[in-house]
Amino acid sequence: MAEPPPITAGRLLVAATALTDPTFRRSVVLIAQHDEEGAVGVVLNSPGETPVADILEKWAPLAGEPAVAFFGGPVALDAVLAVAVVPRGDPEGWRRIRGSVGVVDLDTPPAVLADAVRGVRVFVGYAGWGAGQLEEELAEGAWHVVDAEPGDVLADRPGALWRSVLRRQGGNLAMLATYPDDASLN
Repeated sequence: MAEPPPITAGRLLVAATALTDPTFRRSVVLIAQHDEEGAVGVVLNSPGETPVADILEKWAPLAGEPAVAFFGGPVALDAVLAVAVVPRGDPEGWRRIRGSVGVVDLDTPPAVLADAVRGVRVFVGYAGWGAGQLEEELAEGAWHVVDAEPGDVLADRPGALWRSVLRRQGGNLAMLATYPDDASLN
């Protein structure tokens, strides 16, 4: 069996079918940072109901569809952060994670980024792991580490992201995309 890709910023954690914790069940997490102190990421496929305009009115025009705040994870639910896709360049107010995906400095006026970004996704809270915690979860088989594509961040159908990311992996991971929501009904 091949070694999984290393956990690095810009990769995805895709919840294994055995991960039944309701917070992360069938989640797709973009890793924003990973080092010896732990990891930080945001859940890409958990849209909320609150419009971005209700939280960050000035950023609403740049929000990708659906233009709602997403549940980024269970840590710091009073924190808001944003991730954007920037096809070219390194505009002020944006820090590259990997490829064309990066974190937005929400103190930057949106007009500075307006012409550079393809879209912004706003998250309330984030997912966090202490030193070695994520590696332990990987060893337990809770997650699959896969490469991200820029379209993952701004998926217009975030509810289908878990299946679509697995499907494009091929092999055994692609077969998991067909795993039923409730295996006991199978």
